[in-house]
Amino acid sequence: MIRLLTTLALFSTVWAGGVMAACRPERVDLRNDKTQIRFNIELAVTPQERSRGLMFRESLPDRSGMLFVFDPPQPVAFWMKNTLIPLDMIFLDQTGTVTRVHEGAVPGDLTPVEGGDSVFAVLEINAGLSSRYLITPGTQMRHEVFSQGSAIWPC
Repeated sequence: MIRLLTTLALFSTVWAGGVMAACRPERVDLRNDKTQIRFNIELAVTPQERSRGLMFRESLPDRSGMLFVFDPPQPVAFWMKNTLIPLDMIFLDQTGTVTRVHEGAVPGDLTPVEGGDSVFAVLEINAGLSSRYLITPGTQMRHEVFSQGSAIWPC
């Protein structure tokens, strides 16, 4: 009986810890009917943080990225000025739904990459990872920035 209670207590602690740790500022989860993947991220919320982004970095660890947040949602376009690594750009609406994926943005390219008229967030990751992990329009993202209001996958 004691062993059973200890096992139940351990399971409850692990389960509760998992639920409590579902959303953390330094990571995002993405899911669709084909995949579920987690990325460690940095947040870019202020105009200064968004302006600098991933410029001048020589590398980005695998399964890492930067999440740019635009509140309120707005038209956005990104370019690769002073960006040294190829990137995929994943555009999301306020519900946390991927609306567009731009694969393989070229380092140093000044051509604007438009995300749409009502972009709430953009996740930049190493080029090729959106394809590798099957991230496509309709994929859902979970992060605390989507927790207000109409999040499709709330924390």
